Amino acid sequence: MRITSALVDPALLDLPWSTPLEEWPAEHLVALPQGISRHIVRFVRMGGYVYAVKETGERVAEREYDLLRALERIDFPAVEAVAIVADRHAPDGQPLDPVLITRHLQFSLPYRALFSHTLRPETLERLLDALAALIVRMHLTGFFWGDCSLSNTLFRRDAGAFAAYLVDAETGVLRNSLSNGQRGEDLEIARVNIFGEALDLQAAGLLHESIDPEMVCEEVVQRYERLWHEVTYEQQVERDARHDIERRIRRLNDMGFDVAEVSLATIDGGRYLIRPKVVDVGYHTRRLLRLTGLDAEENQARKLLNDLDAYRAESDLTDEQQAAHRWLTEVFEPVVRAVPAHLRRKLEPQELFTQIIEHKWLLSERAGRDVGMGPAVQSFLNDVLVHRPDEQAVLGVDVADV
Repeated sequence: MRITSALVDPALLDLPWSTPLEEWPAEHLVALPQGISRHIVRFVRMGGYVYAVKETGERVAEREYDLLRALERIDFPAVEAVAIVADRHAPDGQPLDPVLITRHLQFSLPYRALFSHTLRPETLERLLDALAALIVRMHLTGFFWGDCSLSNTLFRRDAGAFAAYLVDAETGVLRNSLSNGQRGEDLEIARVNIFGEALDLQAAGLLHESIDPEMVCEEVVQRYERLWHEVTYEQQVERDARHDIERRIRRLNDMGFDVAEVSLATIDGGRYLIRPKVVDVGYHTRRLLRLTGLDAEENQARKLLNDLDAYRAESDLTDEQQAAHRWLTEVFEPVVRAVPAHLRRKLEPQELFTQIIEHKWLLSERAGRDVGMGPAVQSFLNDVLVHRPDEQAVLGVDVADV
């Protein structure tokens, strides 16, 4: 027996590798919902974690293991590859298929399992949004799945929404980028697979009568196309239309994407051509600290960086470090200093600035134009901040003592 493992766990050696996976005794198994698979799959518990064990060919296992490890390195939402166990033999010497071991995603279920029960309309909407977002993220990464289905996708709750995760990557290919034809082929495979599984559930009497299988697969495709367009299209804006850039970024945030930077080009007539670069959550605190030295929570950092990127776009600054320095000295610090001394204990500087950004956004929405930072600061101080309790009242101790 030969084990290739990213996890050094002696418990691996205690599993009955000389027995075909289909015949493993119940004492080693964990009963969990699973989708349809062309392979034998079992769930086992080792060291407090649950793992999925799949029998497959050796070359297929090695390829999928390497691909899942590559996706893990780029923080793509997929299950974690743990080990390959090859050169297995039965007691009579007969060779057994190698297995691929992946870590089960805690608190997750296959999409197929959820579609097998009564779904409320709003739950179905969020599930389809999450699945479309997963495919968009996948294609932005340059990953061709080739087997998207209700069985190969896990969902997990994510702050009131659903997050989707890739399970089976044996047909996948990771490239630098995908052509429109490759994206279209992958999307068509997903449409056919989802339609087929929904029909299968309907035939078994497991799909709620209000759910139309054709509607499900077409909705995923339509949501994907809308989201792909929003993420990738190049938008023309006027030179002074910073509010339009902010609106675009907010729409992407609402769809579950964060903006790392804004690509900007000048075109005829004094207009800008902008295209945002989107990234996954968990990135902004580090980037803000690197660029400005400001230490903020993730949501604060995202809003501060959105403002910095909009400032950089309208200032014609190509150098990121220079733009960050000027934004810090010309925008952030003047706003913080504009707060009278007797009001400064109400909010920490990063939170104060994010709330002023939000206030400016609301004022601009009402006015239908960018009202500017100066009027927004003055309005926030007079109409909002002055009525807030001091931070010491919330904490229960004096800030100076802290």
